[in-house]
Amino acid sequence: MAEEKIGALLEQLGQVIFGKEREIRLTVAALLAGGNLLVEDVPGVGKTTLALALARSVELSFGRIQFTPDTLPGDVIGYHTVDMQTGALQFHEGPVMHNLVLADEINRTSPKTQASLLEVMEERQITLEGRTLPLPEPFMVIATENPIEFVGTYHLPEAQLDRFLMRISMGYPEEREETAMLAARLSGIEPETLRPVLQREELLEMQREVTKVTVSAPIREYIVRLAAATRSSRSLTLGASPRASLALARACQAWAYMAGRNYVNPEDVQEMAAPVLTHRLVLSLDASLRKATAGEILRECMKSVAVPPSFQRK
Repeated sequence: MAEEKIGALLEQLGQVIFGKEREIRLTVAALLAGGNLLVEDVPGVGKTTLALALARSVELSFGRIQFTPDTLPGDVIGYHTVDMQTGALQFHEGPVMHNLVLADEINRTSPKTQASLLEVMEERQITLEGRTLPLPEPFMVIATENPIEFVGTYHLPEAQLDRFLMRISMGYPEEREETAMLAARLSGIEPETLRPVLQREELLEMQREVTKVTVSAPIREYIVRLAAATRSSRSLTLGASPRASLALARACQAWAYMAGRNYVNPEDVQEMAAPVLTHRLVLSLDASLRKATAGEILRECMKSVAVPPSFQRK
């Protein structure tokens, strides 16, 4: 049943996002793992469309924050006003009080406003005027970022990046895929026209099942050794943290679940390593000068870590 539901979800997302099967699968994996997603790419390649299509395809309430330099924390988490008749405080919910929140162009807002998302993304709650309110379940933040444009933007600090389970890049579609996209849009197929193929309770049950996918001791050791390899790399000034190791394990559980398995294997770790770890790595000055990328350095680290003997092919 779960495989059928996931297949239907992937197929429907493919009706509006063309030629990006892996990116779609990674997005669904992040959702199943209960994590947040950073979509980094140039404008016009479907970042916002992906978030809206996911919210429409799953029975989720949707909130959108269009970040600008003057966006305030209250515009994100909500604010209180005083009822002039009773004198009582009235709480006005912010966009984060939804199941799926699109943080559009997150790097266009100030560090103070970015920081208002830290508690939201990690603890799944907001604290306002000494009062703590839980967020609805399930909950996910999909943030978009333009890595090319720097004027009027603010760098995302490492603490903020660490709250994203994965980072993906959409990239330009192939010509035939872009042609198919034009045909679909001109015929009226838009994210707003999609209908849910997965109900909220079904998603919650899948998320619970994902946590039961077995991560054996050899796989746990494999993940830890990979994280340790990034910490000892001379090309990095900041390697993967223990939080990153946990994120990688959770992403692998979701990836294995989508494949119909109840256990994680080394291939899952290798598939998930780049989307989960690269945005958490900080290059050394030497690596930056030789224009190395976090992905290249991560691949070097992965080559230095042996696959658990029990999983090696004979």
